Amino acid sequence: METRIFGNSGIQSARIGLGCMGMSDFYAPGDTAAAIATIHRALDLGTNFLDTADIYGVGRNEELVGQAIAGRRDEVFLATKFGNVRSATGEFLGMNSKPDYVRSACEASLKRLNVEVIDLYYQHRVDPNTPIEDTVGAMAELIQEGKVRFLGLSEAAPNTIRRAHAVHPITALQTEYSLWSRDPEAEILPVTRELGIAFVPYSPLGRGFLTGQIRTIDDLEPGDWRRLNPRFQGESFQKNLELVAHIEKLAASKGCKPSQLALAWLLAQGEDIFPIPGTKRISYLEENIGALTVELSADDLAEIDRILPPDSADGLRYPEAAMRSING
Repeated sequence: METRIFGNSGIQSARIGLGCMGMSDFYAPGDTAAAIATIHRALDLGTNFLDTADIYGVGRNEELVGQAIAGRRDEVFLATKFGNVRSATGEFLGMNSKPDYVRSACEASLKRLNVEVIDLYYQHRVDPNTPIEDTVGAMAELIQEGKVRFLGLSEAAPNTIRRAHAVHPITALQTEYSLWSRDPEAEILPVTRELGIAFVPYSPLGRGFLTGQIRTIDDLEPGDWRRLNPRFQGESFQKNLELVAHIEKLAASKGCKPSQLALAWLLAQGEDIFPIPGTKRISYLEENIGALTVELSADDLAEIDRILPPDSADGLRYPEAAMRSING
């Protein structure tokens, strides 16, 4: 497994991590045994960077990850998140990053994960009702108490990142970034690079769309959250299939899978980038890790930029209500 120093942490992290969300929530129903087997295979292959959050499955995903890493804790760079709030039945209740909530959320995550310390603790979304200085101050106290090692933000705006970093060093920023979501390139990446912050792209395969495995909306289970995503609906779906056709053609020319081309492109954007493609299947995990063997030349990258420039994707990346919580 290829590794790099992760931001300002001094930790060697796998270049490609594993997003665990889909093992418990939002997509098709999960299989706990298969998910745990996938996490074990990831660790066997050197993929030590695991990503979860307290809202995934309303805590069930953290419990699953905790079960999977039992006895292998020293092999894992473990990330989880707080700040989005859901009811016991899964209803979204808003955001909360008040200092007392930060502490209670961390304690609950430690218990579900069955670990003594969280390696990377993210604020999942910026809380508009709580100054970022107050939130990061509370997160920094968790470091002093030995409950957290490093701090992260997710979907934060440049000025928010700077304000947070002034309170305590931020080690990672997690934001959507892929061939069909290139928004971070203009303002976010320059700031994280200036401050020495690792950049963690989530949904690096466009929630599966860029793999070429989704041809019609009926390829998604009836309860799949992606059915509510604007890019998966109506004319946008059809237009985005044209993007996938370009990716498939380029991948064929390189002798790789579309997913591998998409991940290789991300890795080529800088050694500070650590994508976390999500999967609950060993076969897709191994396919994703295979992206590390795909070499893209300067000409390849220029061709990709020509065919798939920023803003190529049709439709918002979230429903309008959810869009208000990003870049906070």
